[in-house]
Amino acid sequence: MSEIVTAGILVIGDEILSGRTKDKNIGYIAEYLTNIGIDLKEVRVVADDEGAIIEALNALRSRYTYVFTTGGIGPTHDDITADSVAKAFGVGIDLHPEVVARFRQRFSEAELNEARLRMARIPDGAELIQSATILAPGFKLDNVIVMAGVPSIMQAMMDIVAPKLKSGVRMLSDSVRANAREGDIGSPLRAIAAAHPDTSIGSYPFLDENSKPNTNIVVRSRDADKLKAAMAAVQEMLAGLNLTR
Repeated sequence: MSEIVTAGILVIGDEILSGRTKDKNIGYIAEYLTNIGIDLKEVRVVADDEGAIIEALNALRSRYTYVFTTGGIGPTHDDITADSVAKAFGVGIDLHPEVVARFRQRFSEAELNEARLRMARIPDGAELIQSATILAPGFKLDNVIVMAGVPSIMQAMMDIVAPKLKSGVRMLSDSVRANAREGDIGSPLRAIAAAHPDTSIGSYPFLDENSKPNTNIVVRSRDADKLKAAMAAVQEMLAGLNLTR
């Protein structure tokens, strides 16, 4: 059986926790990883606090194949992600000559101040994630991928790093509208899930076009035949319901 590749996301930033900035990266990364056969297992959000970043990063990188971080690699005093990653790995951090050279092409000597140079500090041994359109790079160190918090830049970095990642067998899925309330189908769905252990079955309530409670059922599996068998069981169960709606 092909290896199952897993991932965690670490979102870094006081502005996310305060609600000042609404995160737009988690959903994008989750969908991106699903499409390339990587299972997202956990998401954490931490403040711009070195101890919190190191603690969360060490926990995630020991647990999953990859960890994707967003935020905290800009020019301000509270952008401490790169330093925190270096400390988590126990390596040094310094100005990367290639990044500094790029900055000198973009900025004058007066503009290339200490704040901007902070974005050129890369942990020892890290691989840059950059392109002609990305000024300040992200980086990959071991199984940790460090990316910008700005969604457009993060998305460009994902496109750069994704081809270099291991990927597993893609998760397949199928769905059906139940035309029933979630509480009406909870027990039979539990029985179906138990009878099909190699599938994942979820129920997702919503209000239909008549503002009545309804439910979508989603079945997932890496095996097409097992997915088909579980979905057939779900549809048979729904056909046997005797509900007045």
